[in-house]
Amino acid sequence: MTSKIKFVHGNEACVRGALYAGVNFFAGYPITPSTEIAEILSQKLPEQGDKFIQMEDEIASMCAIIGASLTGHKVMTATSGPGFSLKQEALGYACMAEIPCVIVNVQRGGPSTGNPTHVSQGDVNQARWGTHGDHSIIALTASNHQDIFETTVNAFNFAETYRTPVILLFDETICHMREKLIIPRKNDIPIVNRFRTSLKKHVDYHPYLPREDGRLPMSDFGDVHRYNVTGLFHDMWGFPSNNPKIVQELLHHINDKIENSIHEITKYKEHYLENAEYILISYGSSARSAIHMAKNRTQRGEKIGVLELQSLWPFPHALVREKCSKAKAVLVVEMNMGQILNQVKLALGDSKNVFLANRIDGNLITPTNIKALLRVIQGRGV
Repeated sequence: MTSKIKFVHGNEACVRGALYAGVNFFAGYPITPSTEIAEILSQKLPEQGDKFIQMEDEIASMCAIIGASLTGHKVMTATSGPGFSLKQEALGYACMAEIPCVIVNVQRGGPSTGNPTHVSQGDVNQARWGTHGDHSIIALTASNHQDIFETTVNAFNFAETYRTPVILLFDETICHMREKLIIPRKNDIPIVNRFRTSLKKHVDYHPYLPREDGRLPMSDFGDVHRYNVTGLFHDMWGFPSNNPKIVQELLHHINDKIENSIHEITKYKEHYLENAEYILISYGSSARSAIHMAKNRTQRGEKIGVLELQSLWPFPHALVREKCSKAKAVLVVEMNMGQILNQVKLALGDSKNVFLANRIDGNLITPTNIKALLRVIQGRGV
């Protein structure tokens, strides 16, 4: 089977990646600029005998995929900022109950209902801190359609590997533009399937007892094993517990399984970084402008490189320190008030030569915008 070449918009690239990864259940509610994901899957999933359901709202959509995942399905929902806000309580439940699922947030301006048809990257911190309590999260992004496809596959793989929700943080510009997508052949990208317990019926099954490698084998809910699922702190049988030792061990487990795997989770790309004196750190559609500017100035002899982040959470502090250790200055290019900027400053410690190149007016940040700030920095002798 040969690869297929398509000309698609970003939302379709996400759908193609989800289908490649094996999604077989989608529940959602239409909202600009993510609606095309639901529209396409409403056709594709029934055609292959799988399930699509439009729920009455975003909260119900999140709860529906949680239930479907527990019964053994690979699941996804899609929304934008206001809908993502509504999903937070159920998202926290999925973190606590360790339920694999993928949530797409095609970002638009906010807060509240914001700017439905214009671009923003204002939900980065919400992806990490949106729910209450102590937990870690995986959030991925991409700047082009080929990477949207692969990142979506990675999201499903991470969800199944770490038994956790995974958030895809795309944005309006990248998901509504069209470009070429090469759909890989089957097995070109490895697929992680549900890790099911080998225990037989009537054998005592502990749904929340990690193996030595930290993974939790699952049993399809309603099949041969009876077990409890709760959003409360729970013991290895899934029953609520306020025993301090159990609570502490559970919270460490929920965080450590992700934070201790940051090297496996971290995804990034380097553009013109070798010997770069000025480094742009960016992600999503902002990275396209950063890469364009760096390419143009590099061809004129300037030493400018781009570190494109494709995993935003857990944040790759060590990677940023390594790549930026010799830079004269670091510019964080994003379309918010500096949500990744704060993490870069934390990573580098000395933040006096870390600057923000941003745009928050609903328009895509341009190479000219970035170049103007760089000229100011260079004019200061940095």
